[in-house]
Formats: sequence, structure tokens, C-alpha cells
Amino acid sequence: MSEVFEGYERQYCELSTNLSRKCTSAGVLDGEEKHQKISEIEAGLEEAVILIRKMDLEARSLQAGVKAMLLAKLREYKADLNKLKKEVKKITSPDTNQVAREELLESGMVDAHMVSADQKGRLAMSTEKLNESSDRIKESRRTMLETEELGVSILQDLHQQRQTLLHSHEKLHGVDNAIDKSKKILTAMSKRMSRNKWIVGSVISALVLAIIFILYFKLS
Repeated sequence: MSEVFEGYERQYCELSTNLSRKCTSAGVLDGEEKHQKISEIEAGLEEAVILIRKMDLEARSLQAGVKAMLLAKLREYKADLNKLKKEVKKITSPDTNQVAREELLESGMVDAHMVSADQKGRLAMSTEKLNESSDRIKESRRTMLETEELGVSILQDLHQQRQTLLHSHEKLHGVDNAIDKSKKILTAMSKRMSRNKWIVGSVISALVLAIIFILYFKLS
């Protein structure tokens, strides 16, 4: 687990708890006090968004196994942040009834005062089935996203390994060139040494013969 991610996580959890309390208290305020509280909440939301981004960047920089686990946890924090944004929107909306109607439309419910008791029962059953189906779809989508993220991570790792292999191949090619140059230099040095041996041998032989001739003439 990344210590950096855990630090951001603690900051976000504390900030989220604080924002939830402020949303609850802002709902019963009026006038300037409510406006000031909403400003504090909006500033806190901006800070929460920054923390989410930092956690996302930190998670994506880690290894595949830890990365997948942290990204799954990060999705929960993003959902929590969206929930806080909806609460703020509900508080700041000038028409509370309109917000309530929008929430009812999003959840697939109708006005309870417009239907009979039997219709309420059937609607509750239908809503429950829809929620179950929605949960299964969300779970499938979450699994698909995790699989996709894992696949992307594997592809990135493979790309990095390919770059490493190409770099190693280039180094080996450079080493081969250096070895070839060294062989040529050593061959040239060997030939030069052999030629120098013959020259030195010839000079020594000539000197020996000259000494023999000199001694012969002196003695004779």
C-alpha cells in the first residue's frame, strides 16, 4: 500500500465527514448564515476534488496488483463525492420541490398520492426488481472497468519491457562494434610486433656478423 495514497485518503475521509455535517447544518439555516456555510462547503468540495485527483494519479503510478485495488477504492470515494455534490445542489436550489421531483424521476418513482394502494405495491415490487437489476449492471460494469484497467496496466508493462529489451539490444550492438574494433586493433598490433621482431632479429644478426668479422681480422 502506498503511504502517499493513505495520506490523501485520510485527508479526504476527514473532509468528507466535515462536509456532510456542514450540509446537514446548512439545511436549517437562512439568509447570510446559509450563504456563508454554502461557500465553505463549495470550497471544501474543490479541495475534495483535488484530493481525488491526487489519489488517482498516485494509484496509477503503482504496480498492477496494488493499482487495481486502489482504483476500486477510489471509485467509492468518487461516488461519495458525487453524493455530496447532490446534497449541496439540493441545499442551494431555490425550488426545493423541483429538486424532489427530479430525484423521484431519477429513481423511477411516481407521486404516491396519485396511485392506489395496489398500484403502490406493484410499483414497490417493480422498483425493487429494477434496483436489483441496476445493482447487477453496476457490478458487471465495475468488473468490466477493473478488467479494462488491468488490461491497460498489463499493456503498459509490456510496452515498458519492450522498450527495455530494445535498449538492451542497442547496447549489445554497441558492445559488438567495440569488440570488432578491439579485434582489429589487436590484430594490427600483433602484425606490427611480428614485423618489429624480424627487424630486431635482423639487426642483431648483422651486428653479430660484424663483430665476428672484426675479431677475425684482428686475430689474423
